[in-house]
Amino acid sequence: MGFLLRRTRSSKLLDFLAFSVIIVAMLGLLWLLPEPVSESVAGAPRVIDGDSLRVHGRNIRLLGIDAVERDQTCRRNGAEWPCGAEAARALRNRLQGKLVTCSGNEHDKHDRLLAICRIGKDDINRWLVRQGWAVSYGRYMTDEDAAKRARRGIWSGTFVAPLDWREGAR
Repeated sequence: MGFLLRRTRSSKLLDFLAFSVIIVAMLGLLWLLPEPVSESVAGAPRVIDGDSLRVHGRNIRLLGIDAVERDQTCRRNGAEWPCGAEAARALRNRLQGKLVTCSGNEHDKHDRLLAICRIGKDDINRWLVRQGWAVSYGRYMTDEDAAKRARRGIWSGTFVAPLDWREGAR
């Protein structure tokens, strides 16, 4: 019986080659799968809050960022200030009279298109983080660091992270 359990070097090599062929075939199939369909919306934006827009009847959530909520307050110089309303106002001022193009291929639980929006080549999502009106979800960390160092927007005082604020940490 021991001779049945003993494997030769050539059978191990054949097993390895078969396994390799299977892996390569699976990777090839993944490569052939279509990319998620990208959706683009362009037009005059209406600001909903610091990280949400409505363009041509389509609700857009700015991808990779999280702005303070419209009703959220922050503290600066010992006083409370309406940082959420300020974030929305800053975005409204930046977009006033401009056309935007928003592109993305995912939707959130509210069926909003998760998108990067631009005025020409300028990334609005990046601008919000760089101006200190939104925190980065990883995509714009160097811009967030620049806003912190310059103490712009919400970084000029203290605030509750927008996600924590939505979850009740007020």
